[in-house]
Amino acid sequence: MTRKGRRLVLIGAGLGVLALAAGLILSALNDTIVFFRSPTDVAQQQVAPGARLRLGGLVETGSVVKSGTLTTFKVTDGNATVKVAYSGILPDLFREGQGVVAEGALQTDGSFKADSVLAKHDEKYMPREVADALKQQGHWKDGAPAPGAATPAQRAPGS
Repeated sequence: MTRKGRRLVLIGAGLGVLALAAGLILSALNDTIVFFRSPTDVAQQQVAPGARLRLGGLVETGSVVKSGTLTTFKVTDGNATVKVAYSGILPDLFREGQGVVAEGALQTDGSFKADSVLAKHDEKYMPREVADALKQQGHWKDGAPAPGAATPAQRAPGS
């Protein structure tokens, strides 16, 4: 084998090892990657039951029902609504009309079983994906406070 041939074999073997490593990394990440979806995305894209995802939107007013540690509520983006069931302690800032991101899996009946629930931490914060989804649906304009956010007159003195 000539020197040029050995070089080509070595380069080919190196590229093969790199491709194998990239394939292994991507397959390992495939199990841990969780995509964000709004309720409208879930309804339109017909997400497969059991698929892990993050569901974000606003907690629908009047939808929160607590029974011991089990809490059910509805997440909406104004166009579609998804019923969520969560067993555990909710964040202190969780309430109706506020932004929420629930991570879990879609059930066969179209409801969502959450493993974790994240609530916004103050009146100015909303996850970018949730804000973008609400803007696309026309329920939130730039410069306006996040939906459900308290105005300065509504906040308690000293807060």
